[in-house]
Amino acid sequence: MKQAIHPKYQEATVTCACGNSWTTRSTRPTIHTDVCSACHPFYTGEQRIVDTAGQVERFMRRVLGAQAQPRRKKPDRRAEKI
Repeated sequence: MKQAIHPKYQEATVTCACGNSWTTRSTRPTIHTDVCSACHPFYTGEQRIVDTAGQVERFMRRVLGAQAQPRRKKPDRRAEKI
C-alpha cells in the first residue's frame, strides 16, 4: 500500500436529530443523522410517519380529494361521452 494517502481513521461522535448520540470510528470527527435506532419507527414500534419534503401531506391531500369526489360508474361516464 502507498504511504500517507489514506484518510485518518479516528473516533467520531454521531448525533441524531432526536438528541441521541454515541461514539464510533470514522474518517470524520462528527456525523449528524435524521433518524437512529432510538427514534426510528421500525425499532421503537411506534406508528409515526417520517415526513420528508411534505410528501405525506401531498398524499393525504390527494386521498381527501379523491374521497370528496367519488369515481362515477362506467355506464354513467359512457352516457356523458355520447
